[in-house]
Amino acid sequence: MNLSHPSGGGAMDRCRDLLEPALREAVSVLHPWGAGMAGFALGWSDADGRPGNGDRGKAVRPAVALLSAEAVGGTAESALPGAVAVELVHAFSLVHDDIIDHDEWRRHREALWKAYGVGPALLAGDALLALAVGQLAGWPEAIPYLSAALVELVQGQTADMAFENRPWRGPNEVTVAEYTDMAAGKTGGLLGAAAATGVALGGAPELADPLRDMGRDLGVAFQIVDDMLGIWGDPGVTGKPVYGDLRRAKKTFPVLAALAADVPAARELSALLSAGSMDEGSLRHAADLVEEAGGRDAARSLADRYMSSALEMVDRHLPDAGDLRAVCDSLVNRVH
Repeated sequence: MNLSHPSGGGAMDRCRDLLEPALREAVSVLHPWGAGMAGFALGWSDADGRPGNGDRGKAVRPAVALLSAEAVGGTAESALPGAVAVELVHAFSLVHDDIIDHDEWRRHREALWKAYGVGPALLAGDALLALAVGQLAGWPEAIPYLSAALVELVQGQTADMAFENRPWRGPNEVTVAEYTDMAAGKTGGLLGAAAATGVALGGAPELADPLRDMGRDLGVAFQIVDDMLGIWGDPGVTGKPVYGDLRRAKKTFPVLAALAADVPAARELSALLSAGSMDEGSLRHAADLVEEAGGRDAARSLADRYMSSALEMVDRHLPDAGDLRAVCDSLVNRVH
């Protein structure tokens, strides 16, 4: 299947058309209860198992895998095991992240744990992860990249959680370097694995390492934009509650950048955050202070820098990857 299309959106749609039947086949081997929960998590059904048109996510990671394979002269079908694997890992990570963060909503409806309970949701997440690993069990040129990404994802998520227990300011404050390392693992690891498995399965395993690095840079840009949407995004579009990250005292990049500025708004923000829990009015004021102190502009600037680095690597190694380039660009210039 040729996924070439002049716009990233068209390529994404075509990637999804190829991905979904393979994804459904992978999930079909689960226990019926587990398959039902997986279907809910993937947007195929409601909590009662009725087929529905839930938000199925952007499916950008499988698209990166499929388009990377085509960019090296392979077929999209050749990279399908990698595409299914990274989408299953992504679904697993979201299921567990919502439990960790106590997020009750995901994509405009209840999170899996809220709909089914924590125990069942944990089992469903574990099942998705096990299926993902099995997808690449017969592909020795690709499985090391997925395996490494899983370690990076867990390490990044652990660092992100540990940041919440550190002070906003002072000797033990979270640095920008620590943040970018966290984002490169938590978000970039799986994007890197998508690109690396794509080119490896597409017939160019020698490009897997540089494409993995491209995906890691892309992941940092993606995470910074995600942080921005967590503060200034429209919950009607993002499907998540407004100010959720601020409410949980997450050390997101816009806030870290704002606190580092030597301006009155930064000092007021520091005092507000250090005071502890905030009501809706205080959260709104904190978001305004982050922007006033330059956190929003700094986040946009750093996201653009990492995005430029990722695209330079695409251009260097995959000069005929117009669709892949467009999909990468859509990750950073998005509203949800």
